[in-house]
Amino acid sequence: MPLKTNDPAKKTWLPVPANSDFPIQNIPFGVFLTRDDIITIGTRIGDYAIDLGALHQLGYFNGIPLTDDIFLQDTLNDFISDGKKTWRLVRNRISEIFDLNNTALQGNDDHKNIVLFTLDEIEMQLPVHIGDYTDFYSSKEHATNVGSMFRDPDNALLPNWLHMPVGYHGRSSSIVPSGTAIRRPKGQTLPKGADVPIFGPSKLVDFELEMAFITTDANVLGEPLAIEDAENYIFGMVLFNDWSARDIQKWEYVPLGPFLSKSFASSVSPWIVTMDALEPFRVNSPEQNPKPLPYLIHNGKRGIDINLEASITTESGMETVVSRTNFKYMYWSMAQQLTHHTVNGCKVNSGDMMASGTISGPSPDSYGSMLELTWRGEKPLTLEDGSTRKFIEDNDTVTIKGYCKKENVRIGFGEVTTKLLPIFEPKKK
Repeated sequence: MPLKTNDPAKKTWLPVPANSDFPIQNIPFGVFLTRDDIITIGTRIGDYAIDLGALHQLGYFNGIPLTDDIFLQDTLNDFISDGKKTWRLVRNRISEIFDLNNTALQGNDDHKNIVLFTLDEIEMQLPVHIGDYTDFYSSKEHATNVGSMFRDPDNALLPNWLHMPVGYHGRSSSIVPSGTAIRRPKGQTLPKGADVPIFGPSKLVDFELEMAFITTDANVLGEPLAIEDAENYIFGMVLFNDWSARDIQKWEYVPLGPFLSKSFASSVSPWIVTMDALEPFRVNSPEQNPKPLPYLIHNGKRGIDINLEASITTESGMETVVSRTNFKYMYWSMAQQLTHHTVNGCKVNSGDMMASGTISGPSPDSYGSMLELTWRGEKPLTLEDGSTRKFIEDNDTVTIKGYCKKENVRIGFGEVTTKLLPIFEPKKK
């Protein structure tokens, strides 16, 4: 099926600001609360949110096999379960409806008043019900930096790292959409020089600049995916901030890995950008040496050229970009991650989320966490308002943005923005 939506020359009758993340070539999917307090599934072009539930009820998806309520739900899970053929049919139809030369909706003011919303009229929601969440550890630069800090710089990578995508099972209940503030966590830490732990607020809260992909129903229990088929079961991608409490993590992670240091919050951007929209931005991934085992080998361009940045905004209101990196640096691809995830027969469902792990590039300004940017706090960052940071402080706001650009077409993800509030204090009776 041709990807009609990817034509760089395509124009829309909706106004699209210059350098918008959401031209007609994007057509992401999300869930939002409308001005009438109705939750619906929608898409976005420029600065307009489009109610797909209303479009469907008005007959604009006639001829596409969709249930009557497919877009009248509070998550995308059922739509994602319909599979790649349906995703493409719907995106192609949306592209046709909003094409500059199509007057069907363009010339119907009554329908436009029902279907179109300005961004200040909606409230974005978590786009999927996340049944399971896996966090990988797939940036070679990040893994090398962390290994150099805490182990032997000459043997920074553990023996298994170059042979498989390493990951752990995270906590889906604390994944929140952009704009949701989180609180500094409490937990056990082991102060330097101490023999016994103490309990209290984490002093080393960190962001992790990541991306995540969302799957459809991929397999049945006991049946692994073949690597050449893996991306057919990836619906799309979001920006992801996998918050971390470094001091809690250092004390708890042996022998089973992160636990409370990661489960207090993760933040995602609300619009899912489909793999079809990202296809024009394919690039070669880093060379893998040693060669992976046969079940992890796949041909073609495995990477995607996604420009990423993270910034900190202090209480003064001043924003400082602290990191600029790129998804193309990832050593292990999404197809390899998903294939490895199922090689033991693990079942993957619609709405499952799999994060990349911190994305760091080769230069110090491209590191994807404060742990690396300040090198364990030894090299504090100076922000635009003159303040310094070793890690994230209370009332700081972290924003992650990402976009692709080629042939004058920019496809972006918007942003994921999260404010860190002080620890929870129970009200006194």
